[in-house]
Amino acid sequence: MTLSALVMAGGKATRMGGNVEKPLLKVAGKSMLQRVVEVIRQSSVADRIVVAATDDTPASALEAQRLGAEPVITPGDGFEEDMRFAIKALSLEDVLVVSADLPFITAELVEKVVEQYYRSGKPTLAVMTRREVYEKLGSKPQYVFKIDGIDLVAVGINIIDGRRIGERELDQAVLIIESGDAVLNVNTPQELEHARKEPRRTEAAHSKMEC
Repeated sequence: MTLSALVMAGGKATRMGGNVEKPLLKVAGKSMLQRVVEVIRQSSVADRIVVAATDDTPASALEAQRLGAEPVITPGDGFEEDMRFAIKALSLEDVLVVSADLPFITAELVEKVVEQYYRSGKPTLAVMTRREVYEKLGSKPQYVFKIDGIDLVAVGINIIDGRRIGERELDQAVLIIESGDAVLNVNTPQELEHARKEPRRTEAAHSKMEC
């Protein structure tokens, strides 16, 4: 089975301010994009690492090349739309989709996600955390999903069977993680400040599977 990693690095980051593309903002001396690509490579789960950039993030596309990843330019129509574009354009099969603004994900977490995806037997898996875990990091979720009575926030890691990308609805597995900074998604200056203030990796991801 072929698994590709698709790192989403095309956001405009209008909330961040400054003139540095968000994927290239540094945490502990490395860009967030570099940290994500290195973790995926360390996990050894992907045969191919693709970085989806847009016309708004040309420097991120160049950084992807420097890191030995494969850049692809997407239309910039939004996260899901650009993800679908890249999967279709490159004819990707099973795809690990990771946001470029997750500076503290670990290889162990990536391996766990892939393991649970194949174990679930479902065509898509979403990684989520409890709302209170997210809020403890000083973050305010834009979207909250209630599943089995639990308020959950999407972390920014998914796996999808790219061969079924054209289908409107897919049966989805959900992996709930409670692993501190590993779920930190840097979307605001406050979240960036937190990441830079406490640049640590959470090595153990305590997870459970909800199907």
